[in-house]
Amino acid sequence: MVCALGAALCFGTATVLQAIAARAAAHGPESSGSPGDSPDRASGVDAALLWRALREWRYIAGLALDGVGFVLQIAALRSLPIYTVGAALAASLAVTAVVAAWLLDVRLSGLEWGAVAVVCAGLAMLGLASGEEGDQAGSTALKYAMLGTAVVVLLLGALAGRLPDRGRALALGLGAGFGFGVVEVSVRLIDGLAPSTLFTNPATYALLLGGGAAFLLLTSALQRGSVTTATAGLVIGETIGPAVVGVVWLGDRTREGLAWLAVLGFAVAVAGALALARFGEAPVEVDESESVAP
Repeated sequence: MVCALGAALCFGTATVLQAIAARAAAHGPESSGSPGDSPDRASGVDAALLWRALREWRYIAGLALDGVGFVLQIAALRSLPIYTVGAALAASLAVTAVVAAWLLDVRLSGLEWGAVAVVCAGLAMLGLASGEEGDQAGSTALKYAMLGTAVVVLLLGALAGRLPDRGRALALGLGAGFGFGVVEVSVRLIDGLAPSTLFTNPATYALLLGGGAAFLLLTSALQRGSVTTATAGLVIGETIGPAVVGVVWLGDRTREGLAWLAVLGFAVAVAGALALARFGEAPVEVDESESVAP
């Protein structure tokens, strides 16, 4: 559980840094165009946006934290059920909210502070109720299913540009969530690090493709449409699906007699995270005096 919470801390802090960098890249000199080509009206996945963001030091710092968080996530998935790790990762929104309030002087309402407390309470319940990871290795069909899902995530991102603004934000968020969900499940489906085993396992390619696609979609979602809608889709996509896969196909269980507490804790943690969805992109307070032309 310590590794899962550490991953949430890394991911939540990285979101603040990456959101600021993505916004700066979107409005940088290289993104200038005709007046009607504002970033808010851009469609689909913008690979050039990711390239520009990579030139921002804050984005690089966020990537470093993401790397540490990913290692901690893998360690957590090797010892905890997927539903516990997924809920903990969704709780990174609570971390983002607190970090934004601290570093960016963003004001949290009483309800939002309450949502942070709700997330913590849900994680505490999960920590008490969750058992060890399931002992089922996962079938070959499941491994190929994860690879197919990763491909679908890419197609979803490509088709998102044809949707209206609201639908686009939700599609990008869900796509990113499904991609990160593929990563969570695929980690459990990789049963060895020997090259002969690793490179012949479809789950390895599902992890790489799903993670890369999710990262690209999330970067675009930070800058397009409704951030709250996109982040809500992200939370739903990366928690519910992987949790079901873990319980049904990988044998994840709870401590004896505490299944009800695990279900309640999962629901409470995810609900609290959804209440903090606006922090999927940490808002930056703008000084109005600076926005007025001289």
